[in-house]
Amino acid sequence: MWLLNSSIGKKLIMSISGVFLILFLLFHMSMNIVAVFSADAYNMICELLGANWYALVGTAVLAGGFLVHIVFAFMLTLQNQKARGNQSYAVSERPKGVDFASQNMFILGTIVVLGLIMHFAQFWYKMQFAEILGHHEVELGTAVVGVADGAAFIKYWFSNPIICILYLIWFAALWFHLTHGFWSAIQTIGWSNQIWYNRWKCISNIFATVVFLGFALVVVTFFLKSLCA
Repeated sequence: MWLLNSSIGKKLIMSISGVFLILFLLFHMSMNIVAVFSADAYNMICELLGANWYALVGTAVLAGGFLVHIVFAFMLTLQNQKARGNQSYAVSERPKGVDFASQNMFILGTIVVLGLIMHFAQFWYKMQFAEILGHHEVELGTAVVGVADGAAFIKYWFSNPIICILYLIWFAALWFHLTHGFWSAIQTIGWSNQIWYNRWKCISNIFATVVFLGFALVVVTFFLKSLCA
């Protein structure tokens, strides 16, 4: 099957899964921003997205899309390194016209994955996963909170300056990853031409910046609130 055996096919699969993940990021960012304005509203969203069947189906689909994206990114990276051979070690300077993100997508992607693992351990594992196991409350530091009390989790973790810095580094890596990945995916899918090439690059930069600022807003806001508490 050409989708699995050819470079173009692998890039197409990775691009489609990437666009799917981009849409999820937009949703997740919008959801998190709600917590800045209303803890009750945010917790209501968390309760709706708990262990309900539609949330579980969405989580499974999301996990599948994420795994597909990672696997094909890894396959393409190995393929490109094999194709370059010894030349990959001879390059000491970034070629003109090639940005930092496009040359370091695998490294940036690795940072994004590590950040995601941290996020899962701190939030998803003690919220939706705990609810799947039948728990209604979990320990959070020295307190016991409901598994749907997302605002309590945000308040707890983002009062820690080290955790905040790690999240901001994660968001920065995500910004670089998106600035290249967004327009590259659009180009691979075929939704681009000579006129729209630079437009999509501009849109990618704007989108990545909005996502970065949206997520960072939550972290910084709750950290500043913890200082004033």
